[in-house]
Amino acid sequence: MAEATTKEKGRIKRWFKGLKAEFKKIVWPDRESVLKETAAVIVITIILSLIIAVLDMGIMNLFNTVLKLGA
Repeated sequence: MAEATTKEKGRIKRWFKGLKAEFKKIVWPDRESVLKETAAVIVITIILSLIIAVLDMGIMNLFNTVLKLGA
């Protein structure tokens, strides 16, 4: 039983060593890149939300017009 626990601890230790090695391979972007990409995401999100809002209002007005004609 003690041997199984020791093997498990060894396996966990190797896993964490591998994790540490993988983290060393990560290339983090610089601050300027992060700011530019964040700004791009925010601008695109705003533009798409405006497009969706305009389409939603247009479809709603179309449905209301069709419903008024049918009544």
